[in-house]
Amino acid sequence: MEELKPRPASCSPFTPLGFLERAATVYGDCTSIVYNHTSFTWSQTHRRCLQLASSLSSTGVGTGHVVSVLAHNIPAMYELQFAVPMSGAILNNINTRLDGRTVSVILLHCEPKLLFVDSLSHSLALEAVSLFPRDKTPPLLVYINDHDDAAVDSRFCCTYESLVEKGDPNFKWVRPKSEWDPIVLNYTSGTTSSPKGVVHSHRGIFTMTIDGLIDWEVPKQPVYLWTLPMFHANGWCYTWGMAAIGGTNVCVPKFDASIIYNLIRKHGVNHMCGAPVVLNMLSNSPEIKPLENPVKILTAGAPPPAAVLSRTESLGFVVSHGYGLTETGGLVVSCAWKGEWNKLPLTERARLKSRQGVRTLGLTEADVVDPESGLSVKRDGSTLGEIVLKGASVMLGYFKDPIATNKCMKENGWFYTGDVGVMHADGYMEIKDRSKDVIISGGENLSSVEVESVLYTHPAINEAAVVARPDEYWGETPCAFVSLKGELTRKPSEQDIVQYCRAKLPRYMVPKTVVFKDELPKTSTGKIQKFILRDIAKGMGPSSSSSSQVSRARTRM
Repeated sequence: MEELKPRPASCSPFTPLGFLERAATVYGDCTSIVYNHTSFTWSQTHRRCLQLASSLSSTGVGTGHVVSVLAHNIPAMYELQFAVPMSGAILNNINTRLDGRTVSVILLHCEPKLLFVDSLSHSLALEAVSLFPRDKTPPLLVYINDHDDAAVDSRFCCTYESLVEKGDPNFKWVRPKSEWDPIVLNYTSGTTSSPKGVVHSHRGIFTMTIDGLIDWEVPKQPVYLWTLPMFHANGWCYTWGMAAIGGTNVCVPKFDASIIYNLIRKHGVNHMCGAPVVLNMLSNSPEIKPLENPVKILTAGAPPPAAVLSRTESLGFVVSHGYGLTETGGLVVSCAWKGEWNKLPLTERARLKSRQGVRTLGLTEADVVDPESGLSVKRDGSTLGEIVLKGASVMLGYFKDPIATNKCMKENGWFYTGDVGVMHADGYMEIKDRSKDVIISGGENLSSVEVESVLYTHPAINEAAVVARPDEYWGETPCAFVSLKGELTRKPSEQDIVQYCRAKLPRYMVPKTVVFKDELPKTSTGKIQKFILRDIAKGMGPSSSSSSQVSRARTRM
């Protein structure tokens, strides 16, 4: 067989863009997008994306260029996930919850030719562009006129719909010459450091898209509600995934629990994604009532407390839990569920489901290793190590940052995530912390996630996060930040919460300080921004181990 070599017919580059072309053929008359009073079919979405790609190409945008988008979950945002790379350009989705300075830094770093902006991001985009140095040329601004009566600012060169209208519906979209060509540039959320530009290839995104559909067992033609921002890792690649299986994309620009429940009932939603904060909001909403039909919800982004999982599933949501990073393009580890676990009590099922799990089919390997020796940690569920991954969906690297790329993608072939976890005896891994979030108290490594899981079981606590506070004797002690549920007949005191934790945790893990907040600072995807809380804890000064007094600090964000 040595004479048999790869030939052009067997070497067509993988790309997720072909999913749209197929959807127009197989699901052409089926609904692709629903948003308020607007709806499109898959044949219409395919045509609109070709027209937009044609217009981009005619303006000089092409291979190697970056096109940025600052928009919420609206039809145009979905179309841009296809149209921009169909022109040959690289798509850069920007987090709409960033401040103007950070958006400006991202734009200066990736140097896009165009910036698409929706009405809700109008002021943010203009602020970001105004911060450009005089010697730097800002991108041309394109206004996404998602409200028909909205006036177009003169600082925008044209509207989104004008580009669609003038484009050629028969445009031959630009296929990648190599499946390793970049398709997207996504910036990390910046929960622990400045955002870094993550570059993914057509091959990686193709693999992640198919892998995500298989692992979550998504059937053909689901009704998918966009509670996860599309700008976050391209919606974990379900933007392209819904085209692959002819799903209906129900768009919602901002999360509101009452609106979510209404859309579920109105459109028969059966699939959605979101961070654990979404589960928390759904299970604490005044609109709570059991669902008429089960809704599958995939969660990731932070370890979900077992108490939150239990409350959510009691309403009729079927929760699946996974783990991934911007650097992997989606979820590459999932808590693969075993049938025999359904016989266990609800609390035990929730505990098992809160684990991140095992690698998905598309990932080559996943492990928890000692960061010094590189050897696998014991499978005892308690020995801490760093989570490492390898596989097709791992990024190409960080844009313009070879030092950071080499730091996490090492010569031994592993991608080092910076997440601290354990490996259980059954081969399922569980995240315990980010490496920067581990608290070292008296020489003991303390997992903030374990303390948070206990805090979430308190009936009055809505949100919880635990960080290190300097201590005169122990070096560091746990400092808990909490927000309380509304309409409480009696609000717990700091001492009440400490006593609650003492009954459930080893003494060294009990928070020595409790700080009440109206709301904890979060990224757009629900990750609590612990670097902000760490700064607050440090600013409070060292705690005194000789005193059992709990901080009476009550501050507001």
